[in-house]
Amino acid sequence: MTNDESGKYLLLISVHGLIRGHDLELGRDADTGGQTKYVVDLAKSLADQPGVARVDLVTRRVIDDNVSDDYAMPIERLSDNASIVRIDAGPPEYLPKESLWDHLDSFMDNLVDWLNAQRRMPDLVHSHYADAGYVGLRLANLLGVPLIHTGHSLGRDKRKRLLARGLSREEIERTYNIERRIDAEEEVLANAALVITSTHNEIEEQYGLYNYYEPGHMQVIPPGTDLTQFHPPSPDENIAFKTQVDRFLDNPDKPLILALSRPDERKNILTLIEAYGGSSALQKSANLLIVAGTRDDIRDLDTGAQNVLTNILLLIDAYDLYGKVAIPKTHRADEVEQIYRLVARGGGVFINPALTEPFGLTLLEAAASGLPVVATENGGPVDIIANCHNGELVDPLDQGQIADALLKLLRDREVWTLASRNGIEGVRKHYSWQAHADSYMRAIAALSDDYRPIPAERLPARSRYRDRALFTDLDQNLIGNPPALQRFIEVMQTNRRCVTFGIATGRRIDKALAVMKKHGIPAPDVLISGLGTRIHYGKALTEDDFWADHIDHHWNPVRVRRELESLPGLKPQERAEQSPFKLSYYYDPAKAPPVEEIVTQLRQKELAANVLFSFGQFLDVLPSRASKGQALRYVAQRLDIPMEHILVAGGSGADEDMMRGNTLAVVVGNRHHEELSQLVDQDSIYRASQPHAFGILEAIDHYDFFRACRMPDH
Repeated sequence: MTNDESGKYLLLISVHGLIRGHDLELGRDADTGGQTKYVVDLAKSLADQPGVARVDLVTRRVIDDNVSDDYAMPIERLSDNASIVRIDAGPPEYLPKESLWDHLDSFMDNLVDWLNAQRRMPDLVHSHYADAGYVGLRLANLLGVPLIHTGHSLGRDKRKRLLARGLSREEIERTYNIERRIDAEEEVLANAALVITSTHNEIEEQYGLYNYYEPGHMQVIPPGTDLTQFHPPSPDENIAFKTQVDRFLDNPDKPLILALSRPDERKNILTLIEAYGGSSALQKSANLLIVAGTRDDIRDLDTGAQNVLTNILLLIDAYDLYGKVAIPKTHRADEVEQIYRLVARGGGVFINPALTEPFGLTLLEAAASGLPVVATENGGPVDIIANCHNGELVDPLDQGQIADALLKLLRDREVWTLASRNGIEGVRKHYSWQAHADSYMRAIAALSDDYRPIPAERLPARSRYRDRALFTDLDQNLIGNPPALQRFIEVMQTNRRCVTFGIATGRRIDKALAVMKKHGIPAPDVLISGLGTRIHYGKALTEDDFWADHIDHHWNPVRVRRELESLPGLKPQERAEQSPFKLSYYYDPAKAPPVEEIVTQLRQKELAANVLFSFGQFLDVLPSRASKGQALRYVAQRLDIPMEHILVAGGSGADEDMMRGNTLAVVVGNRHHEELSQLVDQDSIYRASQPHAFGILEAIDHYDFFRACRMPDH
């Protein structure tokens, strides 16, 4: 963990999709689209920047006979100082992003294990999409480094569009896990040092839907385009893909209208075919080329892609467009650039008719290849065409407008030539990867310097801390059954050379110590008190001062208290329960607003805080970096104990983030029906049949916790 390299170490996280450094399978499914190409190109580009020592792009490792073995490689080199790092999380097979949420805490813990084996920790974390934001925020909080985030697409915008299509909220939640996604996005927006967007439209139309909306923390840095890959055709270039297109067409010498996207309903290919089929002038002027992913058999595709491709074929038949529409079954990633040049050489036009387009990377690729463009007026294309002056914006639902825009460019050679030239020059000026990387480095250089990475050195007296650790709450876990507690103490003393004993409690430290003394509980090696706001070590109760400074980041208790004081049903607990980093309230469910509304209100006031609800009657507000789970991971980091060697006994909502991820977890028998009964991932949590400390001992046997313990040498 020593900073032995000059220059910044940038860690990019993009959890889902099939990501590799060559032959990207763009359009294979809804998760393997433009984002996968963007993050690979970004990693390569940033690695070439002066002042950057290392770039790692972290994604999920996939071991699946249905996909390439490339995605199972733990490390793939992209360049001398850039790599793709693949981290295990959940089952080995490929999963859609909607199914990954339950495995993200394990992804985080496994990533930290991998980082601990590296020479140094990253200087910043850049997450891509909501799932990576969930991981990236927790990693950045743990390490004390800035979080950069790029959303790519946003849950609130997606839910709005799905509702407009007639889906119920229940259907949307069941299919897309949309509430977890939106909550992760809100949390990221409340804590990110910088949000990078592709367009101004994205800030206003998408991020503007969120409670924690702070445009001052957002910066438009458009994605780049590889100008060595995408360029105008040379006059004598032999474009092999032409044979794949010509076999569909009666008159292959006519210009081509190119639509290139995955077969997704939102890409609106069907409206384009209807516009083409309804315009005899358009059919006389050009053929239509649709490149919609790759397929062996439409029947083997997922339902969404299957429906789109089936309807494409039905529309071709309905309008009798045989001989006028080419729809190749397959194409390689390295053939995409050929396709653009083929269409440009014949005087054709590129069209992106999507219902909404967050950015529109294909527009840049087409423009760099010399193709004029017609694009949706909803989203990123507005900025692109404003910068490049290389085509027309259209209402994607107006077939007549689509046809007119295409005809304008196809029929007038001077208009076509001007748009083509403007596009080539505009992309070079505004959208090269060099321009993107330069802007990126300026943006991170301007970030505030109030970030303090956690200490690289381990705590002193390492011999006191062991191969594994056991952390438990006090109330209703240790306390409540004296014989069980006595037996637990005996077992812990027998194994004291092997295990670190920790207590994680919501009580203030003085009250926790009083309870421990009353019940004869020995001093723990680590005492986490105040719901994770204070950490003390050993019998001397040495406080971790760094942790107090760490969680103070962006904490404003005065404003939080003022915001909550007017809410009905919230009553401040006694002064003895309050602390500088914990605001505690009694919660009356008959009068108080739902906890979700309280969280929303704090976010709307741009207050970064962690709201915890427990036992149906207590509400605590902490700094965003503070919780039992975050404190536990910090301690594990400083004591060099792997998360999978830590047994956690919890029982309330405040314990949930301790029990997620790679920890071994138990809920004792007397707490099954409390808040953790609904804990997601509950299959990985052992539910003891015995109550109190007997339940913890039962879990020790269940996990065979001490069997593999490595005893210290001294």
